[in-house]
Amino acid sequence: QVQLVESGGGLVQPGGSLRLSCTASGSIRRINAMGWYRQAPGKVRELVAAIDNGGNTNYAAFVKGRFTIRRDNSKNTVYLEMSNLQPEDTANYLCNRPWAIDSDYVSGPWGQGTQVIVSV
Repeated sequence: QVQLVESGGGLVQPGGSLRLSCTASGSIRRINAMGWYRQAPGKVRELVAAIDNGGNTNYAAFVKGRFTIRRDNSKNTVYLEMSNLQPEDTANYLCNRPWAIDSDYVSGPWGQGTQVIVSV
């Protein structure tokens, strides 16, 4: 099983930006879809963005054009570039392998994630 490790989170002011990284322990070239998810305290986990090997993407409505998901198969890494962050974006961000970019199912276990805190 390919292990996924999230990094890049931190404390940022409203309007700020962060780039999150999801790095795999092995090749992701054969993994069709990769996704970023988030879970805020006391709330359910939700999809943020997903991307497949064809470059097709799927974003949650709350993204509103502020985030971009990218993948670099040569680095076995999937990125989530976030701008204009708002307090409601505060959450633990996790990555996983959805069956498809619009699927409700994931293929791997959930890791620890990386914490994003948006606050003055």
